[in-house]
Amino acid sequence: MKKNFYKNVILISGLMLVLIIAGCGSDEEEKTTGNNGSEKSYSEDVEYTITGIEPGAGITVTTENAIEEYESLKGWSLEQSSTAAMMTRLEEAIQKKEPIVITGWNPHWMFAKYKDLKYLKDPKGVYGETEMIKTLARKGLKEDKPNAYKLLDQFHWEVEDMEGIMLESTETGDEISTVAKKWVEDHQDVVSEWTKGVEDVEGVEIELVSTPWDSERASASVVAEVLRSKGFEVTITPVDVAVVFKAIAEGDGDATLAAWMPVTHKEFYEKFEGQFEDLGENLKGAKIGLAVPNYMDIDSIEDLKPAE
Repeated sequence: MKKNFYKNVILISGLMLVLIIAGCGSDEEEKTTGNNGSEKSYSEDVEYTITGIEPGAGITVTTENAIEEYESLKGWSLEQSSTAAMMTRLEEAIQKKEPIVITGWNPHWMFAKYKDLKYLKDPKGVYGETEMIKTLARKGLKEDKPNAYKLLDQFHWEVEDMEGIMLESTETGDEISTVAKKWVEDHQDVVSEWTKGVEDVEGVEIELVSTPWDSERASASVVAEVLRSKGFEVTITPVDVAVVFKAIAEGDGDATLAAWMPVTHKEFYEKFEGQFEDLGENLKGAKIGLAVPNYMDIDSIEDLKPAE
């Protein structure tokens, strides 16, 4: 009798163990299904829409290419408006912890302010690796205005410098040009490297052509301030990116500090290549891509779901 009792206990224990294992398996399966459901709901919640910036901007063009390249973005649309509108949408989403997919780039104060903002991995390499921002000059600038050329050629700064100016402008409400002037005053050790061997002039005019982005406003304002300290009369002309390259190529502007390479402005660079002088990078470590807040449990563009 005892023998039968122990056999029954062992049998019941075995059945309970099977049920426990099965239950755990069911929970794990549900967890996996839940993650997939979350990923899909992110796409549904944002209505299969990427929140972007101005039409014609380099990242806008690249994102249109990404929508074509990625199966996970099939049927998606890119909402094109303005950088300011995109940032407003981002801030609202983060405050409410709502899903949002934006076109992101460094340097920009968005990454200085929102530390948990992250890029989605780009397995197909549509957005490239890290970018650099180059200085381009019109043909003949070196001969016509050698001191301006030398200063522009020696200009180089860091991502943190540019983002710091943009963030301070955003938080204080001061114009970027005002913050840039203070930055120059506070960083004379850096400025002295840019002006090494540059002679003072009197009233020599120079025109910097730039895009109307805060990042380029920052670099143009800083360099303009330094040029003015050497006696130049500086004009900054903000235009569409396609016009930037055309203006430098045709000699309608003297220089630009706003050429993002090798991906963002590749199309424009190649169109006018050979018609301007490439002075090399003035900032390295720039980046573009799709970005989301860290509370979104996805890591790659391929984690998104195509529109049904």
